[in-house]
Amino acid sequence: MLLEHYSELAETAGVFIHEIKNHLSTLTLSMQLLAEDFENPQSPRERRALDRISRLQTECARLVEVSNDFLRFTRVKDLQLRPYDLSKVLEELLEFFEPTARSANVRVNVYLPADLPPVHLDPDLFKQALLNLLLNAQQAMPQGGEITFLAREEAPWLVMQVIDTGTGIQPEVLENMFKPFYSTKSGGSGLGLPTARKVLEAHGGSLEADSAPGKGTRFTMKLPIRPPILTPAGPADLVVETPSRDSQP
Repeated sequence: MLLEHYSELAETAGVFIHEIKNHLSTLTLSMQLLAEDFENPQSPRERRALDRISRLQTECARLVEVSNDFLRFTRVKDLQLRPYDLSKVLEELLEFFEPTARSANVRVNVYLPADLPPVHLDPDLFKQALLNLLLNAQQAMPQGGEITFLAREEAPWLVMQVIDTGTGIQPEVLENMFKPFYSTKSGGSGLGLPTARKVLEAHGGSLEADSAPGKGTRFTMKLPIRPPILTPAGPADLVVETPSRDSQP
């Protein structure tokens, strides 16, 4: 009963957010037209008007971003799971993340055993969750640093860790960081880490963090190692399939 109530509430909230986004689109278009009217301000009054319009455009963009984050959070439920090679999924994600890391002077190290078993994933959702962790790690190292990705098999789990050399997390923040809308960052929606945990839990796994101020942070993920799915034709083909490189997390 509680699950049904949650699903109904999430669906209603999703419809509500969509409606808000429609109005935001109209407001954003109106702001754009106003900005064009004041493109070449001729007086202090017109310059002030253009500055206010610019700030309103920034706030509209921020509201759209928060709305999209919320929709991603509420839609983590029906996963399309298939066996994937973790190393290839990670390779695709890091190819996407690498320009961001390079511009922030962050080095990413990956250490994966060659004999890791395939894991059943919804690759798009999993990559989005992992990207949230990588971005969180990168933002914790404003002067640059290192992110290390480790993985190992601990049957019945595949254990993965994302470790950064950042500023670390205060105990009170660590206690609340997975709560929706909790954020200590200016402009943060507070949904990145809760969404990442929700994705891991939807896969049947978990996400935990440990940290200390000045000593960096370690996120630990667990995914269940499941046996191959048998079909009437015989054993499942374990040649893993990955999304095309044109897709983004």
